[in-house]
Amino acid sequence: MIRIEYQTQRLSLRFFMLMLVLFFFQAGFGLLLTAQHIDPSLLAGTLNFNIVRAEHTNLGILWVLCGFIGAILYVGPLLSKRELAAPALIKFLFYAVIAVVVWNVVAQLYAQQGLALWYMGQPLLQEGLEYLEGGRIVDIVILIGFAILCYVVLRTFPRVKDWNEIHWGLGLGVIALTFVWIFGMFFVARLDLQEYFRWYVVHYWVEGVWEVIHISLVGFFLVLMFKADVKSVGFAVFWGIALVWLSGLLGNAHHYFWIGTPEFWQFWGSLFSALEPLPLIFCFWHIYLDAHQDGKPVANMPAFSFLLGSVVLEQVGAGILGFTMTFALTNVWSHGTWVTLSHAHLALFGTFGMLGLAAAYYTVPQMRDLAGFDQRPGRLAFWLVFTGMLGLGFAFAIGGTVQVFVYRTLGLDWFGGDVAPAMQVAKLLVPVFGLVFMVGVCLLVYDLLTLGMRARASDETAPAVAPSGWRRPLSGWETGLWLLAMWVFGAIITLGLLSFNLPTVREGSRLFPYLMAGIGYPGLLLTTLLFVARFLRSLDARGQAATAAPGVLLGHALP
Repeated sequence: MIRIEYQTQRLSLRFFMLMLVLFFFQAGFGLLLTAQHIDPSLLAGTLNFNIVRAEHTNLGILWVLCGFIGAILYVGPLLSKRELAAPALIKFLFYAVIAVVVWNVVAQLYAQQGLALWYMGQPLLQEGLEYLEGGRIVDIVILIGFAILCYVVLRTFPRVKDWNEIHWGLGLGVIALTFVWIFGMFFVARLDLQEYFRWYVVHYWVEGVWEVIHISLVGFFLVLMFKADVKSVGFAVFWGIALVWLSGLLGNAHHYFWIGTPEFWQFWGSLFSALEPLPLIFCFWHIYLDAHQDGKPVANMPAFSFLLGSVVLEQVGAGILGFTMTFALTNVWSHGTWVTLSHAHLALFGTFGMLGLAAAYYTVPQMRDLAGFDQRPGRLAFWLVFTGMLGLGFAFAIGGTVQVFVYRTLGLDWFGGDVAPAMQVAKLLVPVFGLVFMVGVCLLVYDLLTLGMRARASDETAPAVAPSGWRRPLSGWETGLWLLAMWVFGAIITLGLLSFNLPTVREGSRLFPYLMAGIGYPGLLLTTLLFVARFLRSLDARGQAATAAPGVLLGHALP
């Protein structure tokens, strides 16, 4: 049985619990948004749509950060072979995060009233910049919090000369997390320049800093779950980080297309944005290699399911859907539409949110000293949130395609109601899949909050049968074919977006873009769903064929 080796690792538990609470409320705000899309008058004047959207976005960032912090605090002592430095500062950091959450919620109420409290040219209460709505006071608190995390990690780690690739990934990640935030801590009156620096924070966080932390944490959790070779994982982490920074730094330019910056960014932004899926393919392939290196049963399937979901949705949401819409010739149509929402939801929740949930399912049972736990609620919760999010991605993508054609191609009135009837089917699909997702969230939050506080279900050992069909071992060739199929559908989606540049489409023919969207989006998302089902089914067969005694442990089968 794997137990907590270092007592300061238990400090991560509070961040995981806060993560779950924020996740629940963020999903709740998302459901409210879907209702307001159908009935724009809902809560008008009390909680306006733009305020609810800001709360939904901000809480999404904050719960993901809580998951990152919890995971880093858990793996830090294991990487360093000693307790975390400055546990008092970690406790202070927890309360600082709570203060930031409360402030961000209150700040949006000030935003609805148009209050910012300007002082020396800086907005103290709120500044109204998307993803960075908090005012200057909370910006300073956030900077202090990042500095504390950076200090704890670097003080806990051994001397730099003893670092391996995972040390470097997490060390550089927390340093960059702190440094990049500075670009969002000043107000610039010129909108184009303000947007330039805002995307420094938003893009470099997500596609630079967060990706580096993500790759490093995925690598180390693979070491823990599968006893993978640290040098092999370190090799993957090194090349993943190198490719992220090679492509991501200049790939930021795809945010500069339409904010008044020089035209040459359209070429360079398109080029380097197209390279950004390379490290994601690398990460996708490595999780297959590590999960299949020894053929042993997977002890903690909920944790691995969310880890697999993180890497696969990173490939689909950030990689493929990011690729389809970041060329200048496609982004001119997709920018700011529901097509962007499809990419954003699958990328942000899929990549970073699922990693935090995987870390929670791996660590929380250990924090509560459980020898085993009922994995069925966690596995069901995974399929509900995974399927719900893929459905949301589909609804947003189809709605966005209609949106582009009706509003941008035909030039009909956005606010006069011409677009709303055309998008009505997509707008009804969003709450349907949103409810599926929310049920999964409620089950997941309940399961993790109550682990160890309720009786464990009796163990049921599945009969050992020879694996066949979808339960047979998953080969590298088959995995490659699944990946290829995803990219083929991504190419179809790209052709659909490019077709909006055709004269016939701009004159009113919707056949080609609708056909490409109707094939590409369902094909991509169904392939993703089926591939994950195939992957997990093949691992299930390993467990069913094992002759170990009943019971599930966190690192090994029960003796």
